[in-house]
Amino acid sequence: MPRADPAGDIGDEEFRALLTRPGLRIERIVSHGHVSADWYDQDRDEWVLLVEGGARLSLEGEGEIVLGPGDHLLIPAHVRHRVTWTDPARRTIWLAIHFD
Repeated sequence: MPRADPAGDIGDEEFRALLTRPGLRIERIVSHGHVSADWYDQDRDEWVLLVEGGARLSLEGEGEIVLGPGDHLLIPAHVRHRVTWTDPARRTIWLAIHFD
């Protein structure tokens, strides 16, 4: 199976499900200067790994967290959070695992 590799000017932020099972979803997110319009409040825990690029996340009650390649974070269910910055000069690639 060929490997999908986002490249160049991507315009919209890309969300691609890599694996979905009951109680589990693994997705790749490609951002390029994108930020969250609203706060997320999710029913599941989310573990994120920043694969490439740079980002900042704000977690309600905890402030802003700076992420670089290789950094990861567990966001417990119902902890409100939002992406406040992704690198506008290069793509930012995330691996996100949502689980019960």
